[in-house]
Amino acid sequence: MHDDAFDVDTSALKGISELANRQLGLEIDIAKLEEQLKAKKEEHRQVSQIDIPEAMAEIGLSEFKLDSGHKITVNPFYNCSIPKDRVDEAMDWLRNNNHGDLIKNTISVDFGRGEDNDAADLKQGLNDMGRSYTDKTGVHPQTLRAFVREQVESGQTLPLDLLGVFIGQKTTIKEV
Repeated sequence: MHDDAFDVDTSALKGISELANRQLGLEIDIAKLEEQLKAKKEEHRQVSQIDIPEAMAEIGLSEFKLDSGHKITVNPFYNCSIPKDRVDEAMDWLRNNNHGDLIKNTISVDFGRGEDNDAADLKQGLNDMGRSYTDKTGVHPQTLRAFVREQVESGQTLPLDLLGVFIGQKTTIKEV
């Protein structure tokens, strides 16, 4: 960088300005494309999870082949996400109903630079060190989804609201 602004070549500044304007234009284009992608994903969700499954259910089909040779199937899908304000209640329900093995406990402790020895001492007594820590209790989303699917498909009753369960239908189209 030059100390004296008058020593800067104006053609170089013009080139930088053009590049900056190009960057801004690209950022605008990217934002527009991301919005278009979001809209297309929502349209796809509507067709694959609502429109086709409902249309096929109306005529009693769960699968069929298109003239193109593709096979359309409608299968149930499960989405689970325990509401943040009900995590403790959900964990209690899982424990009280013999599903506590699904629960994963995570304890995180922050150490600063040069505190490697303190981190090693953690194994010998976190509370004795006087460190503050946070703990998190939860069930991994894929584990919860598999559990819910297994329970629902075997006819078990679950507190769907408590576990944040959504069960829907989803279309899959594959080339045969």
